[in-house]
Amino acid sequence: MMMKKTVLLFICLLTAGVVLAGGHWVGTWGTAPQLVERHNNPPAPGLANNSLREIVQVSIGGKKVRLKLTNEFSKEATEIKAIELSIAKTSGSSSEIDEKSTVSLTFDGKPSVTIPAGGQIVSDAVKFPIGNRENVAITIHYGSVSPSVSGHPGSRTTSYIKEGNTTDFTGAVRTDHWYNIQTLEVEAPKKAGAVVILGNSITDGRGSTTNEQNRWADVLSRRLLANKATSKVGVLNMGIGGNCVLRGGLGPTGKERYQRDLFGQEGVRWIILFEAVNDLGGSRNGVETAQRIIDVYKDIITQAHEKGIRVYGATITPFKGNNYYSPDHEKGRSTINEWVRTTDLLDGVIDFDKAVRNPEDPEAMQKEFLFENDWLHFNAKGYETMGSSIDLNLFY
Repeated sequence: MMMKKTVLLFICLLTAGVVLAGGHWVGTWGTAPQLVERHNNPPAPGLANNSLREIVQVSIGGKKVRLKLTNEFSKEATEIKAIELSIAKTSGSSSEIDEKSTVSLTFDGKPSVTIPAGGQIVSDAVKFPIGNRENVAITIHYGSVSPSVSGHPGSRTTSYIKEGNTTDFTGAVRTDHWYNIQTLEVEAPKKAGAVVILGNSITDGRGSTTNEQNRWADVLSRRLLANKATSKVGVLNMGIGGNCVLRGGLGPTGKERYQRDLFGQEGVRWIILFEAVNDLGGSRNGVETAQRIIDVYKDIITQAHEKGIRVYGATITPFKGNNYYSPDHEKGRSTINEWVRTTDLLDGVIDFDKAVRNPEDPEAMQKEFLFENDWLHFNAKGYETMGSSIDLNLFY
């Protein structure tokens, strides 16, 4: 009996040692996956038996990384023959890489892997030094692929498709979408953590500049990194264009996806809730819709606090002038914003409404922030204003 106890103790200590050796992992880049709509599917020549180079800009740096891929919304398995990571020479405007930086990923020690239909996979950890806000090229060599593709259409970053198993993307087909990639994680100091944002197109970056990485979340990330007290904070943008909290819209609803997109991330210490405008714009009763959204927020807050995660509410930005606007929908927006500003359930407030509204017409945004005159989305200046308005003390 004593021998069995000794062996069991040894196994437990060995297991603990393996866990400790795994280090502290934090998400440095991420995107919220969905079923890619037909018109956003990969253009010819497609992904099957071809190569795809996708570029992402990380938030915090590190020396070891691992990559999470998704096939969540695909009806058939997707075969990956190999994946390489490289430092990209641009933030998406070209496919060029620093070839000396290239490393190959493995999955349980093997270069190839098949992602089952509806599944996700995480690569083995690999040494791959990256700096803060560095650009990373993810080159995927596909075998057979599912005709229904899991990905993120609103990349605001160019990807490159080339026929065959190749690393030469000269003359590649360009497409401004991400496919199959979900999260890049870094091994980081224990004091490092991530803020993850649940949002819609305003967080996803509609109106920002393609390949310039100037969404409001990017602005926040750069400010955090430049501030010594917050220089180890990663930012994960879980915005989906057209997304709703309750029902309808594009992608799984906020209510359906928050477990995955908020609590499924590594190293999360803060959450920002900034959804609801699409729900309000299509609602029949603005105040009733607002109350149902608040109920979802309350569920998220309760679960987050149980995990020791702080939650910040962001006020809904004005949309007078857009077809979403009506006096009833405005009442819904006011209901959510009043709750965000006054509830003691949230750990803090990010007042985007105050930052961008027109002082002479508070139900509308300032005209200088307009994107395509739609009175809903912001241009780069508007996103700069939003990201710059956030109090960094929230992340100490």
